[in-house]
Amino acid sequence: MTADSNPGGAATVFVVDDDDGMRRGMEFLIDSAGYPVRAFDSAKAFLDAYRPGTKGCLLLDVRMPGMSGLELQQHLRAERIGIPVIIVTAFANVPMAVQAIKAGAFDFIEKPFEGSELLARVRRALALAERADTDERRAGEIRSRLAALTPREREVMELVVAGRLNKQIAGELGISMKTVENHRARVMEKMNAESLAELVRMAMDAGE
Repeated sequence: MTADSNPGGAATVFVVDDDDGMRRGMEFLIDSAGYPVRAFDSAKAFLDAYRPGTKGCLLLDVRMPGMSGLELQQHLRAERIGIPVIIVTAFANVPMAVQAIKAGAFDFIEKPFEGSELLARVRRALALAERADTDERRAGEIRSRLAALTPREREVMELVVAGRLNKQIAGELGISMKTVENHRARVMEKMNAESLAELVRMAMDAGE
């Protein structure tokens, strides 16, 4: 299984560590637990293989030749790649790990660690990745529904979501109350929303 051949399949645990023993140990542990795993000895090797959109999480060493773990994390963040990152660090590098958490890393674990402790963190990271994937799919579906609205229906929806009453919408748009009601009904139908609260949540989920 390659890192770029599984974008819609089971989530993959990516390991990036230049220490051969540590990398192979984590790879064996994760594979033994039943998770698809890919291991890389450098940030560059990971970036060359990884395709954005591949589900999973990343176990990332802090100190590595070339691009460091923190630099890789910053690169992923700049590229809006939301894979959960678990920083793997020696005791002396805990301040760096804290810095990584503040910069958006999901978690960190200190070397040496118990296998069960690492797997627990991996499970939590993969659960987060799954929720994020589900949220993104839902947002995509909502954006598709929004695209089906006419410009006027979109205007009405924006005002409805902003909390305007039908009478206020009619006044702002210069149309009749009956026309507002018709547009509003079509918006609810096209958006597949059963209530105003659901319509508001949809707008929020789509970033409106």
